[in-house]
Amino acid sequence: MKITEQIEAMTKQLRLPHIRRHFEEITQNAIEENTHYLDYLKELFELECESREEDAKLRRIRRAGFPQKKYLEDLKEDYLPDDARKKLRMMKTLEFIREGQNIILSGTPGTGKSHICIGLGIKACMEGYSVLFTSVPSLLTQLRESRSERMLRAFQNKFEKYDLVICDELGYISFDKEGAELLFTNLSLRTEKKSIIITTNLSFDRWEEIFTDPVLTAAMVDRLTHKALLINMTGNSYRMKETKEMIASFSA
Repeated sequence: MKITEQIEAMTKQLRLPHIRRHFEEITQNAIEENTHYLDYLKELFELECESREEDAKLRRIRRAGFPQKKYLEDLKEDYLPDDARKKLRMMKTLEFIREGQNIILSGTPGTGKSHICIGLGIKACMEGYSVLFTSVPSLLTQLRESRSERMLRAFQNKFEKYDLVICDELGYISFDKEGAELLFTNLSLRTEKKSIIITTNLSFDRWEEIFTDPVLTAAMVDRLTHKALLINMTGNSYRMKETKEMIASFSA
C-alpha cells in the first residue's frame, strides 16, 4: 500500500476528513517551499480545526430551522422604524444572550421584524450559540403533539437549553385556554435564564385578544418583558420600500 493510501486510511480512522482531502496539496507546497516539518504539521491541524469550526457553524444554522437566510449585513437600516435603528447596534453585540435577556419586536407587519430576528439568530449561530427558530403556531403544535405522545418533558428539557429561542408571529392566531397555558408554561421555563426573541404585530394591551384569559395574559406580559429590550417596530412597510426600490431600478 502506498504511503498516501496509508495516510488516507489513518485520517479516515481518526476522523480527520479535511486533512484527508487536502494533505497531498499541502505536502506538495511544503516540499516546494522547504517548509519546516513543525510548520507543515501546524498547517495541517489548523486546516482541520478551522474547517471543523465552519462545519459546526453551518450545522447550528441548519438545526436552528430558519425559514430563510437573512443576514444583518443585508438589512437596510434606513428603512427601519426609528426605535429599531437606535437599538440595532446594541442587539448586534448579542449581549442580551449572555445576560439571558429577552427582546420583543412589536409593531405593524412588514417593518423588518423577521429580518432582524433571523439575522440575530444566524449571527448567534456563527458565534457558537445554540438557536431555535419557530413560529408561535408551530411551537404550540409541537407542544400539543409532545404532550399527546407523552414526550412533553423531553421537549421541555431540550427547549429550555437553547441559548436563544426565536418565536415569530405572535398574534396571528388566538389560543384556547389549554394552548395559552401550554405556551405560558414553556416560555416561563426560560425566564431570566435564557433569551427569547418574540415578534408580534400586537401591542401589549391587545395580547388578551389572543390569550383570552386576562390573568394569564398579565402574567405572560410580566414574565416576558421583565428586563427585556422592547423594540417599537411601528412604521412604514420595509417590504414595500424594497419593492418600490426594485421597480424603480427596473424603470431606470
